[in-house]
Amino acid sequence: MRAQRAGAAGLAALYALTQAATEEFNDLEAAFEAAGSEIETVAREEIAEDFDFVARAYGFPDADVEELIATREW
Repeated sequence: MRAQRAGAAGLAALYALTQAATEEFNDLEAAFEAAGSEIETVAREEIAEDFDFVARAYGFPDADVEELIATREW
């Protein structure tokens, strides 16, 4: 639902939404580290690909995947 609202508001709103979601993944990284683990490279790539898929599905074929996950710390 949030992606639908962002889609109606434009690309800047989509970037804000995906960057906020990326920050939630950043928070998970700390939990992984506390457990002696990490988000693996393959998982990181899949997360980025999924964000790109969602952007395209909501009508943003030109969204920059690096901008979608710009706030990542992983």
